[in-house]
Amino acid sequence: MHYFALDEQIAAQSEALRLLQQRIVVPQLDASRPIYFTGIGTSLHACRIAADWARILSQGAIRPLALSAHDLALYAPLHQEDQIIVVSHRGTKRFPTEVFMRARQVGATTIAVVGEEAPEQVADITIRTCPGEKAGTHTVSYSSALYVVAHLVGRLVGERGKELLDALTVVPGAIDQVLAQPAPVEVAEQLQAYEPLLITGSGLDAITAEEIALKFKEGTYTWAEGMDTENALHGPPAAYRQGMAAITITPAHDDGGRTVSLRTLCQELGVYAIACGSADEVLQFPAVPYLVRPFVALVPLQRLVAELARLKQTNPDLIHGDQEPWATAMGNVML
Repeated sequence: MHYFALDEQIAAQSEALRLLQQRIVVPQLDASRPIYFTGIGTSLHACRIAADWARILSQGAIRPLALSAHDLALYAPLHQEDQIIVVSHRGTKRFPTEVFMRARQVGATTIAVVGEEAPEQVADITIRTCPGEKAGTHTVSYSSALYVVAHLVGRLVGERGKELLDALTVVPGAIDQVLAQPAPVEVAEQLQAYEPLLITGSGLDAITAEEIALKFKEGTYTWAEGMDTENALHGPPAAYRQGMAAITITPAHDDGGRTVSLRTLCQELGVYAIACGSADEVLQFPAVPYLVRPFVALVPLQRLVAELARLKQTNPDLIHGDQEPWATAMGNVML
């Protein structure tokens, strides 16, 4: 059986978080000043979760913006009082770098959250996460960046931040429990003939759905779309049909019966459906506090990407960069 660097990176997540816990030091953000969390792709997903954490824990008193680095670099308003947290795994992409330049021009405060091997950042403060990934389909970089922004949010919201910081202590062990499960080979075998792929969740799980949809595209070359469960019931069903598949993440809280409604709808329209949850589902992860589900719910789905890539003979490490016409076409795009 062929193993990928992706397999190693998925398995490295719990230890990476344990190492971060031993050395992490983050600054105190000012809750009275505007805050931007910004990045591209996977990094932006971490930013969106950070913004939601702050809103949830402060009961809406603090509402940071999670905004694409492309938008923030080119035209979103920036001011001297802004605090800008830029998440970028390799620290070399065009628009995150331009955010720093633009922020410096207006005198805004900047924090870079980047990998250990990233070059020096043009930021007031740089926080390093983990060694650079060998796989182009990023996993441990995401969970490590998420761990850093969790500490930023935990300090930001004051006493209520202890809820998030305490919950973080269970994450490495919960990830280890997922990794100890048998690999989802049978699920991958059942899924390999289906495309496109819909992935849904509610609340924080909706961002997890979008993140794992990106991993399916990168790692298995399968078109996948992640969205909020409620949105999946409005309009998109017109395109549901036999031959496509859906992965629905079972919610931690009452979602008004919408996940059940979506699963019933998929059955009626001939969509092959798989459930992912913390109890009695086809794909499982341990029950953890709601705030840290983004770290744990993702792992069985990451493993599914690796297994599906093996079956489809795709390469999640090179994400089609080893074959033409992708190698040339994607190489011509300056990221």
